Amino acid sequence: MRFLFFTNTPAHVHLYKHAVATLRDEGHEVSILARDYGCTIDLLDWYGLSYTVYGPCGTTRWSLLRRLPEHYARIARHALSFDPDLIFGMGAYAAHAGALTRTPVVLVLDSEPTGLDHTISMPFARTIVTPMAFRKDLGSNHYVFNGFKECAYLHPNVYEPSVNVRKHLDLTPDERYVLVRLNAFGSHHDVGHGGFSADERRKLITQLAEHATVFVSDEGEDFPFDSLPARPFDIHPALLHDTLAEASLLVADTQTMVTEAALLGTPAIRSNSFVGPEDMGNFLELEENNLVYNLRTFEEVLETAETVLSQSGVEREWERKRDRYVSELVNPTKTITTLAVEAGDASAVENLHRRSMHEQQPIRKERSPQQK
Repeated sequence: MRFLFFTNTPAHVHLYKHAVATLRDEGHEVSILARDYGCTIDLLDWYGLSYTVYGPCGTTRWSLLRRLPEHYARIARHALSFDPDLIFGMGAYAAHAGALTRTPVVLVLDSEPTGLDHTISMPFARTIVTPMAFRKDLGSNHYVFNGFKECAYLHPNVYEPSVNVRKHLDLTPDERYVLVRLNAFGSHHDVGHGGFSADERRKLITQLAEHATVFVSDEGEDFPFDSLPARPFDIHPALLHDTLAEASLLVADTQTMVTEAALLGTPAIRSNSFVGPEDMGNFLELEENNLVYNLRTFEEVLETAETVLSQSGVEREWERKRDRYVSELVNPTKTITTLAVEAGDASAVENLHRRSMHEQQPIRKERSPQQK
């Protein structure tokens, strides 16, 4: 069979990398259409996954809007030439490529705020797959699985550290470090939202540096390293998860890396304007299970970071909580590969269930002794 996968962001590369490799090993023809965005191309090269670039994109929403016509033109030419049997993606590009080529489409989604993308994509999808914690009902073709999309590459049955990351980071074996991830808020679903201000970033880094070495991963690429006690996270992006796994703490105003930290057993603080009662389901789910802190105010961020870094044994405590929590989660790679050979027929996949048949509910709840 012939499968077309879209990797528009680095997270999409991680989501699909094992499925693509498995399908190719089984003799199927797999084509990857990639957007030159962030470190997407670097990751595809690192994992040895052949691909075709359909166009570049910067970190501002205007960059994407300006390039949409050329993106769609290149996608159309490639999709028509490749003539796939099934298309996998996470939004409009994949859905509209399927409509053009009259090919079934599988959308793997996990972000409720991308309402516009859902509206223009859903009519063209044969199957929509989300984590069970996803809080929206996307119709009769919406199926859920017991886990997160990040489980496709960070489930304990899949993830293994690839290197001695401390050597790459120039750290001693026992040196504590914190990773700070800063968002550019340039995507279309980020309109009206924000995270740490410039002043808050300065205060945050200064306080964290009193307890540990601080590495900063800045999506906007304008962090003033020369004036603050922090080092850039400048090793290969494929080593990010190894770095997260050994960190004492992640502090972020972005999204995906927070879920990744939780699945790796690393304490994570998340703070941006998405936080609140209407937050995304996966973050509410992880907070319910005491694996992340979703904090609205900057004062809470400073206080919580101070508490985490001042306590002994926090890293091991988080690993134990993670181990308990992930024991029943599904690795969605097998779900994706089974969907592929079944031409997108979700009824043939054991671990998928119609969303409409399940009440919106947490995957699993673990309470700390203080909460019981």
